[in-house]
Amino acid sequence: AATKLASAEKLMYFCTDQLGLEQDFEQKQMPDGKLLVDGFLLCIDVSRGMNRNFDDQLKFVSNLYNQLAKTKKPIVVVLTKCDEGVERYIRDAHTFALSKKNLQVVETSARSNVNVDLAFGTLVQLVDKSRGKTKIIPYFEALKQQSQQIAAAKDKYEWLVSRIVKSHNETWSNVSRKMQPAPEYQDYVYLEGTQKAKKLFLQHVHRLKQEHIERRRKMYLAVLPQAFDALIPDLDEIDHLSRGKVEKLLEAKPDFLKWFVVLEETPWDATSHIDNVENERIPFDLMETQPAEQLYEAHLEKLRNERKRAEMRRAFRENLETSPFITPGKPWEEARSFIMNEDFYMWLEESVYMDIYGKHQKQIIDKAKEEFQELLLEYSELFYELELDAKPSKEKMGVIQDVLGEEQRFKALQKLQAERDALILKHIHFVYHPTKDTCPSCPGCVDSKIEQLLGSRFIRPSERNQKNLLMDSNIDRINLVILGKDGLARELANEIRALCTNDDKYVIEGKMYELSLRPIEGNVRLPVNAFQTPTFQPHGCLCLYNSKESLSYVVESIEKSRESTLGRRENHLVHLPLTLILVNKRGDTSGETLHSLIQQGQQIASKLQCVFLDPASAGIGYGRNINEKQISQVLKGLLDSKRNLNLVSSTSSIKDLADVDLRIVLCLMCGDPFNADDVLLPILQSHTYRPSPGGAGGAS
Repeated sequence: AATKLASAEKLMYFCTDQLGLEQDFEQKQMPDGKLLVDGFLLCIDVSRGMNRNFDDQLKFVSNLYNQLAKTKKPIVVVLTKCDEGVERYIRDAHTFALSKKNLQVVETSARSNVNVDLAFGTLVQLVDKSRGKTKIIPYFEALKQQSQQIAAAKDKYEWLVSRIVKSHNETWSNVSRKMQPAPEYQDYVYLEGTQKAKKLFLQHVHRLKQEHIERRRKMYLAVLPQAFDALIPDLDEIDHLSRGKVEKLLEAKPDFLKWFVVLEETPWDATSHIDNVENERIPFDLMETQPAEQLYEAHLEKLRNERKRAEMRRAFRENLETSPFITPGKPWEEARSFIMNEDFYMWLEESVYMDIYGKHQKQIIDKAKEEFQELLLEYSELFYELELDAKPSKEKMGVIQDVLGEEQRFKALQKLQAERDALILKHIHFVYHPTKDTCPSCPGCVDSKIEQLLGSRFIRPSERNQKNLLMDSNIDRINLVILGKDGLARELANEIRALCTNDDKYVIEGKMYELSLRPIEGNVRLPVNAFQTPTFQPHGCLCLYNSKESLSYVVESIEKSRESTLGRRENHLVHLPLTLILVNKRGDTSGETLHSLIQQGQQIASKLQCVFLDPASAGIGYGRNINEKQISQVLKGLLDSKRNLNLVSSTSSIKDLADVDLRIVLCLMCGDPFNADDVLLPILQSHTYRPSPGGAGGAS
């Protein structure tokens, strides 16, 4: 039967978004009159209401139930506002339902949208018996399921937002329009509503904006130390200034606008400047922030530390210069304990001090060598009795050292005895061959300076021809292969280099030759041990042996080298001049073994058609394998062979100077602070001076 309801003209609601926004939705009102009713939802508010007694409400509901029961229609008791429910009220409501023919009770919360559908579904099942029985879920269990469902929907929706929204400048209207077809958006709006969906969007946009601002901030802070270094690098300028005065000082710098930008509106992160990505200058109001203040303090501290480290370096150098314990050649390990203290270790790494110490050592060693060279010149009479081109014997070296031993300049190189002996030998070489190449002051030799001075003033035709001839790599050059086994080749090469000048030149018959050595001790078929390379054309080969095995190695290597060039267009290695030498075998310079090696060497020399040199006598050559006379003999033989093969082109000699109008003999000491320019320039700058046709200076 129809039942009349007293709810005429009441507004019908469809979704939670309609609450408070009725004008934005289609409005439907419940009509007046009789309606066909199939069942009832009997609602009981179990929250703690203001000025309301729950027992009175329960009495009212009981009376209402008595009226509804007369209709014989299904009734479901619905407990509302369970999210704020009182436990006693819920318990009393369940007791009421049990007392009324065991009515079914559904605990709901409209605000949380928990079990609302279940309430209607339960009533529909009672009305239509053909439907399956609905399982009634308690509120808290349903709330848990609801929360899980909402959380899952929220995660999917947030994923959708993060995929679509990449800029903090996006608007809700544009983005929501893009998201409407997506099920992730629809499910979340159904569960939580549009406002919460918009709220999550705004949170995401805010997060994007903060991340963008933070990236810009980090970029500015990374550049700020560079700006400090460029604008205020002087500690004295800022050490005692306040922050405000420092900022004024920065603004007064010429390059201020290169590093900073002054904005009309501040702070910078609340203005449109955050989106001006093309302008990488630092907003000046950033200086007011704590990170910028910390960077400024770090800049100050860095300048103070740099000053302190510079002071430590200066103090360390002063220690080195004043300490009597620091002598030329003293190792760092020995010197460290005399000059280091705790302050030094506190401010700089030991490697820095080692570097300073190394440079200081170089300076005092160079100075000690110069002073020692002066000492040798002062004692020139010690070197007059030596044989030409010969090295001093052990006895003579002992005499030299005894005479110079008491001199402080000799003692200064006490820890560099090898270099001191080398200076003595080079001085002897200079005494007997005084040229600009053997001069101890080279390249500061007066002869070299005068040549440079004259060459910068004019170039004579004869000099041009000589320069062109000297450009030939074969002129005045000897390329020597040294063939030996078990270290013989390398040892002799080192001995020969010790007899050369600093630029690897050797004096033969009073003339300088550039000497290039190639020691070979391995398989000559390998490229690394080949006699000839693209940059090395041998003029001769010095073959060394001190045993049967080393002699066999020499023979095999020569044969292999000759075989490798047979049939080639350039087969000059077949006719390469060879010299076979039996070198000293330490402690064994006589006896049957030596006699046997000499005979074998002579036989091999005859077979190879090469020169054989007798072994060096014991003691000759100051403890070396081969004495200097033998080396000179070998090199002279190579020069003769080169001339015969037209491998050496004689340089143009200086033209006859008989027609020169004026000749100048200039005598200056190498290393003298008096400059040769002061003597020659007045002559060279004279208007009456011109290059002579004969190649020398002349006056008209």
